[in-house]
Amino acid sequence: MYRRLKQPNMKSRSRYNKADDHILLPMIRDICDQRPSNGYRRVTAHLNRNLQANNLILKQVNHKRIYRIMKQNDLLLTRSEPLQNDRTHEGKVIVSKSNMRWCSDGFEIKCWNGEKVRVIFSLDCCDREIMSYVATTAGISSEMVCDVLVQSMERRFGVVSHLPQMIEWLTDNGSCYIARPTRTFAQSLGFRICTTPIRSPQSNGMAEAFVKTFKRDYVYLNDVPDAETVMRCLPIWIEDYNCNHPHSGLKMKSPREFRSLKLAS
Repeated sequence: MYRRLKQPNMKSRSRYNKADDHILLPMIRDICDQRPSNGYRRVTAHLNRNLQANNLILKQVNHKRIYRIMKQNDLLLTRSEPLQNDRTHEGKVIVSKSNMRWCSDGFEIKCWNGEKVRVIFSLDCCDREIMSYVATTAGISSEMVCDVLVQSMERRFGVVSHLPQMIEWLTDNGSCYIARPTRTFAQSLGFRICTTPIRSPQSNGMAEAFVKTFKRDYVYLNDVPDAETVMRCLPIWIEDYNCNHPHSGLKMKSPREFRSLKLAS
């Protein structure tokens, strides 16, 4: 009685049943097989999503429990030493609301036959959704950046000729981004153009983080024999990232899950 009076709002915790571990282990193994680059926290997020979707008795499990099960069964990722960086950047890229700042960057996928696929994309700096991308086996041009701008705008606001509010457009100093036609077109749509300082790519760290994640979790784990295969897989990979990839900065929600919760609140 005394404890209830002192802590009336304390939620009762569900009992931990170690016998349930044998139910969770096959599900954990399946997730690890499908997503071998995911650590225990992301495995936990995928597992909880599966438990809720299948209406199982267990609705949610703690990441510490999953860590213990994975450790006992040698499923944890090998810890790697971080590379030292001789350049630091203190700028803040993340914003508190969607459609305040969008960032863009490009990357290259090398195919086994020597072909190269070059990709540019746009990413919201709050919810991390990849709104648009363009891929080519040639070089990235100013026109492609303009296409990404229009596709991103239509993705968020429908078919409009001008942004309903000013949005920052953050990029590095690549020639396709700083070209006069690109800048003029972006400004005509209502974007405020922001570029990173020279020799400070970390200023666009959110876009760079996506590139690292995308290559690690999708490109390096799949067959990339030629450009045609990569082009065919890109929309599938990006859709999976938007819908299913747990993000630590989004409380282990995927970009679409996080955005849906924001819109509902």
